[in-house]
Amino acid sequence: MRVHWLQHAEHEDLGCIAPWLAARNHTVSCSRLQRGEPAPKPDAYDWLIVMGGPMNIYEHAAYPWLVGEKQSIRAGLNAGKRVLGICLGAQLVADQLGGPVTRNAEVEVGWHPVTLAPAARKDAAFKGFPDSFNAFHWHGDTFALPLGSQPLMQSAACANQAFSHGANVAGIQFHLEVTAANARDWFATERPAASRYVQTPEAILADLPGFAGNNRLMLKLLENLEAG
Repeated sequence: MRVHWLQHAEHEDLGCIAPWLAARNHTVSCSRLQRGEPAPKPDAYDWLIVMGGPMNIYEHAAYPWLVGEKQSIRAGLNAGKRVLGICLGAQLVADQLGGPVTRNAEVEVGWHPVTLAPAARKDAAFKGFPDSFNAFHWHGDTFALPLGSQPLMQSAACANQAFSHGANVAGIQFHLEVTAANARDWFATERPAASRYVQTPEAILADLPGFAGNNRLMLKLLENLEAG
């Protein structure tokens, strides 16, 4: 399968997704949007993965490439491609499916429990997920559910943590792909100000089993979307 991923920041890569794709012998390509590389047309891939980033989806003046990226994502959705969005990526996909993106009431950074709604237990994309789990979060915005989507997951700080759209499109607000090494790189770039739902880098990085557990869920989600 031809998998293309969209990068928004140098320090935010595929994490645990990269070795999974390599082990499956998928053909992998990337658009580094922050470097001015263009987003692809749908005939260039079978599966589009839209990663996270520190910007907001509506900051067109600061990041003019967001306009072309949104058009590219929309074209992939219209073409029926597999699409996975993670954090900023989920917001971009939700936006193109009619789910507005706004500031969340709380900034959420660190390990916070995510609870599945009843609909998630029957959702093909999230088959095999536990009823609740600790996810690694790093976001200040949130998406409204895309048209035709049901509530799937929530946390205390954020009502909408995941969605699916048909059998081949999914978005997650949290970061299952992040390894401990990734997180150390992120904190070398930015240290968020402490608040109610923002944990310290030291507390976050102390939970190595948490990263491993998240990575296992990431691979389950990939397997579910691959099968779909």
